[in-house]
Amino acid sequence: MMPHPPRPGKPVRVLVVDDSAVVRHLVSDALSRDPDIEVAGTAMDPYIARDKILRLQPDVLTLDLEMPRMDGLTFLRILMAEHPLPVVIMSSLTQQGSHQALDALRLGAVDVIGKPDGPFSFGELGSQLVAKVKAAAHARVRRGDAGALRPGESMFGAAGVPAKPATPPDPGRCAPPPPLPPGPGAAPVPVPAPGGPVVSVSPLPAPSPPPAAPLRYAGPAPSPRRLIVLGASTGGTEALRQVLTRLPGGLPPVAIVQHIPATFSRAFAERLGKLCAFEVREAVDGDLLLPGVALVAPGNLHLLVEPRPPGAAPAGGVWRVRVVDGPRVWHQRPAVDLLFRSAAECAGRHAIAGVLTGMGKDGADGLLRLRRAGAVTFAQDEASCIVYGMPRVAWETGAAQRQVALDDIPDFLLRAVADGAPARAVT
Repeated sequence: MMPHPPRPGKPVRVLVVDDSAVVRHLVSDALSRDPDIEVAGTAMDPYIARDKILRLQPDVLTLDLEMPRMDGLTFLRILMAEHPLPVVIMSSLTQQGSHQALDALRLGAVDVIGKPDGPFSFGELGSQLVAKVKAAAHARVRRGDAGALRPGESMFGAAGVPAKPATPPDPGRCAPPPPLPPGPGAAPVPVPAPGGPVVSVSPLPAPSPPPAAPLRYAGPAPSPRRLIVLGASTGGTEALRQVLTRLPGGLPPVAIVQHIPATFSRAFAERLGKLCAFEVREAVDGDLLLPGVALVAPGNLHLLVEPRPPGAAPAGGVWRVRVVDGPRVWHQRPAVDLLFRSAAECAGRHAIAGVLTGMGKDGADGLLRLRRAGAVTFAQDEASCIVYGMPRVAWETGAAQRQVALDDIPDFLLRAVADGAPARAVT
């Protein structure tokens, strides 16, 4: 069942789901301050949320993960299978919360933000939450696998009719969600965009199951000066997972900027490292960019690339990274543009660069500089994006030479590495 979308020019209607009355008030107050957002209602647990979803038809949910009667991950899994909605997760700023937030993104949540721990700690989170909710309203969500629900787990039933249990489950007995199904889900549900920045919201096809093993690289040994740089925002954690897990080891070094809160970036890199055929970790200032290694920008810090200093130890590697503080660019830190601009200056024609799914303009200027320097450049195509914002700007400004479907990006990268010849510089 598709939620009722807002009409053009109407505010984004949000349902705030959190067991804390203080947090519900803080979130509602922050969202209500923006004229383009309307808080349709609040709920203290998933059962109340289910009833209000059906009655109020919100456009976006903000969802806590630790709630009574049913945990947020279980509710999210059921929601995405039976009544898909764009969801922004509010997660505690802990190691456990970080891993739960990544699980939520894998289940279909659009974005994640740290949860305030008191009325005086919300601060900048309020403006970030507004931006994430607006981006989520533009996102397209995929329906989860209803066949994976356990007997009696349905909450929305057929055609959106509630299937209320006679007795809510004991919160102490709530089992953790089962492993995520590898296969494609059912038909996707598009979520049209409200008034605001123009983005495409054409139907998003269900994803193909990932291959059992990474692709093979049969080309010549990559040039030691080759460098892959990638940038993503909304929907990017899953897009990057799908791309990187299909790449073999031994490729040129990879530098990545993903717009993600500081608390979650290390857990994101660690999880990728466990799934990929090569090393993936959060970047530390001064790290060498070595073949077979991918470095992820720490949250709330910019990632830059520069030539390796002469005589630096250990031997190997042409480039190194700098992890620095600094002003936000396009309201983002880390910013894709800063990574790309630095790569254009030092790697130039030896770089392979791509902008993946995300809201806004970050990355387009840097990608254009890379293309003018002779780099191979691409943008994720509209049909496979969760939010076709950043890739659209990159394409329309001429920064991207090609648009590439998400499933085809790994092969595109391998071909670019194997080709070895830099793209012709443009002016």
